[in-house]
Amino acid sequence: MEYVFLLARILFGGFWLIYAFKNLRNASMMEGYVASKGVPAAKVAILVSGVLLLLGGLSMLLGLYPTWGSVCLTLFLVPATLIMHNFWADKDPSARMSNLINFHKNTALLGALWMINMVPQPWVFSLG
Repeated sequence: MEYVFLLARILFGGFWLIYAFKNLRNASMMEGYVASKGVPAAKVAILVSGVLLLLGGLSMLLGLYPTWGSVCLTLFLVPATLIMHNFWADKDPSARMSNLINFHKNTALLGALWMINMVPQPWVFSLG
């Protein structure tokens, strides 16, 4: 069972790290889209979100301060979900469907993060 939990942490932490690197590497390219959603200081917001994703992803992967990692990822997910995936404001049906899917994905990830806090710590095979 410990190995399954380790594999789950690798997959879950890796997911966040992939998006952290995408945000940090592509901040300039993403800036226009994020600004179009009404986010002030879009590039700064992208870089801050990248750092939150990086800290949260490393926390999940390494099992190091997972409660704080969950907080980082929650601080990313809540505004990103409500601002960037506001499907209710989309006029285009395909944009609406895409944002609805991402909205649901993010709410499920949020639930998973909160469930992780119920797992006793320190986690097996962790640095925490």
